[in-house]
Amino acid sequence: MAGRWGNKGKKTTRRAADDLAGAMPSLIEPQLATLVNRPPSDGEWSYEIKFDGYRMLARLDHGAAQLFTRNGHDWSGRMPTLRAALETLPVDDVWLDGEAVVLDAAGLPDFNALQNAFDRRSTSKIILFFFDLLYLNGTDLRDQPLKARRALLAELMGEVHTEALRYSEDFAQDPDSLVASACKMKLEGIIGKRADARYRSGRSADWIKLKCLLRQEFVIGGFSRLRGAKTGIRALLLGVYEPDGSFRFAGTAKQNLRPSQISALEKKAKALVRKASAFYNPPAADKDRDYVWLEPRLVAELSFLEWTPNGEVRHPVFHGMRDDKPAAAVTEEPMVDVENGEPIEAETGSTRVQPGRRGNVTLSGQKISNAERVIDAVTGLKKIDLVRYYDEIAVWALPYLQDRPVSLVRAPNGIQGELFFQKHEERMRIPGITKLPTALHPKHPPLLAVDAHEALVGLAQMNVIELHTWNAVQPDLEHPDRFVLDLDPDPSLSWRMMTEAAELAKVLLDEVGLKSFLKTSGGKGYHIVIPLTRRQGWDEVKAFSQGIARHMARVMPDRFSAVLGPKNRVGKIFIDYLRNGKGASTVAAFSARARSGMGVSMPVAWEELREIKAADQWTIHSAVQRQRSLGEDPWQGYWRCRQGLTAAMRRAIGLK
Repeated sequence: MAGRWGNKGKKTTRRAADDLAGAMPSLIEPQLATLVNRPPSDGEWSYEIKFDGYRMLARLDHGAAQLFTRNGHDWSGRMPTLRAALETLPVDDVWLDGEAVVLDAAGLPDFNALQNAFDRRSTSKIILFFFDLLYLNGTDLRDQPLKARRALLAELMGEVHTEALRYSEDFAQDPDSLVASACKMKLEGIIGKRADARYRSGRSADWIKLKCLLRQEFVIGGFSRLRGAKTGIRALLLGVYEPDGSFRFAGTAKQNLRPSQISALEKKAKALVRKASAFYNPPAADKDRDYVWLEPRLVAELSFLEWTPNGEVRHPVFHGMRDDKPAAAVTEEPMVDVENGEPIEAETGSTRVQPGRRGNVTLSGQKISNAERVIDAVTGLKKIDLVRYYDEIAVWALPYLQDRPVSLVRAPNGIQGELFFQKHEERMRIPGITKLPTALHPKHPPLLAVDAHEALVGLAQMNVIELHTWNAVQPDLEHPDRFVLDLDPDPSLSWRMMTEAAELAKVLLDEVGLKSFLKTSGGKGYHIVIPLTRRQGWDEVKAFSQGIARHMARVMPDRFSAVLGPKNRVGKIFIDYLRNGKGASTVAAFSARARSGMGVSMPVAWEELREIKAADQWTIHSAVQRQRSLGEDPWQGYWRCRQGLTAAMRRAIGLK
């Protein structure tokens, strides 16, 4: 009698009531995941590691195994060890979906090692992780829910006795924690799958991916080399195909290949050299470089920080060549929004923003008017970019906003137009905003606080660019819980001088016994934030912060000034202590700035100081990605910090 897995395996499959018996498919197009900006909050989802390898579908037909790439190419002959392992499965006929990887010494996927395995035709160490079961012994399982398919897959893989074939586990932790763990382990990210969904070939929002860094394939349209050189590759010229089939220049990437890889690439490129660029928007000529143009056929995989407004990648890192995907299929991978807890289905050829009538869109349940209106004429950033930023950054920004009076900088006509500074709601009706009791600030309209995600998105919809907060939280607005030193440089100073100034300020604060935390201003300098227990009043705290500024200016008069005014900081850094009085405010952590490029005030660890290159290093396009990629909070310990101003501290800086 046949068993549960069939005659070969001594077992046969349980058939569901709606069993779809029929001929075994000769080829199955894989289901693909959609890149999303944050995890969905609704529905039942399971999450798996996103493997850094090659997508591979496996077919076993009456004991004969085949391995197919995502584009249907038969690679069985390139992986004889895996093919032999597949033929040991205790089934007659099966289709499995998975990822081929090579693991490093730490047990993590190593894409470079996988590429080397194929280049050297030494594929015995490739492992195939299976994450889906599509067909089994006459039953097409693709209409079954994912959780049913994976339950059957787990049972099948439990009877496999080879390390070459493994089951891809799913994890119960919340997706934000999983992404953070994946990034800390230098993995690519995670994949989320709707547990009750059928298998749908092609890209859909039933499968999503959350990445540590943006990563995708690019077509190599040429390379640069030093002017006059006959050999060598200085940088790769990257491209992607537009929906209309035209080939767009997407930036340059320095090659970080080994000599053998450079030689192999040059050999491939030699047969593809062409006289003119295939890009419709080729890079500008460079007096120090020659360009070698290529037929756009070679595909490489790179990670990068963000897309710039002009459609190029920022800070790309080369990972390897790909020959499992045709060049013509390489396009800019769109990122879709998660709205009302659900990812939006992406449409073929669609843009990242789906405008409604009159250019309106809906995001997080709120209607966003004039979403496509440009708010930064220099970079082309649009209102929807700002709204999406505040929507995505809210989880990190809200703890620094809650219960704290906020002042708003609005730009109704874009950041090049007139800016309005606003402390009260006035005639605006802001969804979710908190109006503080008037007793906390008598004889004034109610102060505002941003305590909810809804309020943060609502402010962006109302053209609020910047959020500035007090140094106190309700209900006790008479005793500050921090003070801030704003390092404001003469524009002529180098960034190295700013770095050294921040280091010197930290040394002084350490010496007097105060723990401090650093953030970029998003504009020109740094903000040093010193948390306090709420024992001192405003006058005492402001006097102390002024004492620090004067002490540093007195000790290092060639570097620092404690006197307001451009003429007093020529060639120096003004230590602005004036933000520490009652009612004064400082731009909040994670706030965007109303400056071209729209930098962000970003919390950073002191250990990162030497790596930071500018006060606006992170923008509304890159700040969220940075936060997702962090292993730990740069301001770790901030909320547990308990410190006050003592007589000894005052004496140390020359105060009575």
